[in-house]
Amino acid sequence: MAKFSPDPVAAGPAIRGFSGGGFRIDEQVFADGALLTPETAVEWQAPAIEALDLDAIAPLLAHEPTAEFLLLGTGAALRRPSPAFVAALEAKGIGLEVMDSRAAAHAWGVLRAEGREIVAALMRLDR
Repeated sequence: MAKFSPDPVAAGPAIRGFSGGGFRIDEQVFADGALLTPETAVEWQAPAIEALDLDAIAPLLAHEPTAEFLLLGTGAALRRPSPAFVAALEAKGIGLEVMDSRAAAHAWGVLRAEGREIVAALMRLDR
């Protein structure tokens, strides 16, 4: 399992490292991916990037207050979601930042330490 030194810790779930294709969040391993809010982390069976829609991230959209943006980790490499997904998020007033899942895991810690109101969807690292 790879580990990295987390940035200053904010309240809520902290990504502590990687385990296989998944993530170690606090003291729990999320083998298949994760959805994160400032308060919670839940296991996520992500669809293929081409099939990603708002239903797949419904728990994040229900978060109050509405997130500034969704941090989307697309696995081992950066892959773009469909324009329809991006437009649907924008229609809800939520921005989108897309990066590979390792970079997204690091960005989560940095942005949460800054107190940013964000949510994240992290796909397995080996996708």
